[in-house]
Amino acid sequence: MNETKAGYKTTEFWLSLLATLLGFLLASGAMDAAPADSWIAKLVGGVVAVLATLGYSASRAKVKSETSGDGTA
Repeated sequence: MNETKAGYKTTEFWLSLLATLLGFLLASGAMDAAPADSWIAKLVGGVVAVLATLGYSASRAKVKSETSGDGTA
């Protein structure tokens, strides 16, 4: 039987959490590299945070649907 690990026990969770936190730090301006490009860093940070969150959510949804035994996978 193929059992699914809890989300917080997976590498994907920790990597997406790290990417989301770094994205939020960039988006908030806490990690500005150059003041002239601060809006670019904030935009990139926001995009990174959103994509990391969506990627993790899609990954977990796929894993759960494959192991749920509903026969759709």
